[in-house]
Amino acid sequence: MKDNCVIEVHNLTTAYGGAPVLWDVDFELPGGQIIGVIGPNGSGKTTLLKTIMGLLEPSSGYVKILDKDLDKVREKIAYVPQRESVDWDFPASVFDVVMMGRYRSKNLFKRSNKTDVAIVNESIEKVGLTEFKSRQISQLSGGQQQRVFIARALAQKADIYLMDEPFVGVDAATENSILKLLKEMKETGKTVLIIHHDLQTVSDYFDYLVLLNTRLIAKGTPQEVLTEENLTNAYGGQLTLLAKVANLIKVNQFPIREKDVDL
Repeated sequence: MKDNCVIEVHNLTTAYGGAPVLWDVDFELPGGQIIGVIGPNGSGKTTLLKTIMGLLEPSSGYVKILDKDLDKVREKIAYVPQRESVDWDFPASVFDVVMMGRYRSKNLFKRSNKTDVAIVNESIEKVGLTEFKSRQISQLSGGQQQRVFIARALAQKADIYLMDEPFVGVDAATENSILKLLKEMKETGKTVLIIHHDLQTVSDYFDYLVLLNTRLIAKGTPQEVLTEENLTNAYGGQLTLLAKVANLIKVNQFPIREKDVDL
């Protein structure tokens, strides 16, 4: 494994109902980067994230985090799920949800202390929600709800952040504020892995990319990954994109965000 590698995925196959969603995927991801995982709907992006997190059991292969099994480094990892997967009617305030980031598997029932409260308030401030910290999460806008879960992840003080579609359903101002925060995290040595749909923004947002369509299509810098050949291999079944891809590459533009939920 390379010295700067924080996540190693080795010959990974993950299946639903006997059908592989990821097939023999193999790569290493560098630390201290903002990394995007892209690919068409159903390509296995969210499945990859859930397998890395241990939420799904692989059929074969393995994942190493910081050259260790997940259970040995779990507290170094924070997870931000898709907003649509969360029950936003759960009776909790912004402060309550962010405080959940301070709980650890070994001390779930410990009382929060002054340090925890300070970290939670700092995390809420970083996402611009201080004035809403006592508000019930059901009363927030979609963009505000997304920022609550990013604040919860920040409160964990993790080293690696895994985020599933953090930009979906948010307005442009929220998207820009999230991106600014991610760049600040990177500057402090954090690694952020993001599932992303919007090919129009990947060159601006990410230092490194993983392109999937059940199998690994390509990995590397945006310049290395976003080639006509790679995009055609990944999205070739989508005729509307296939018809446009060559011209889009030439004018350095990419298709708009897909809105369907990925597997």
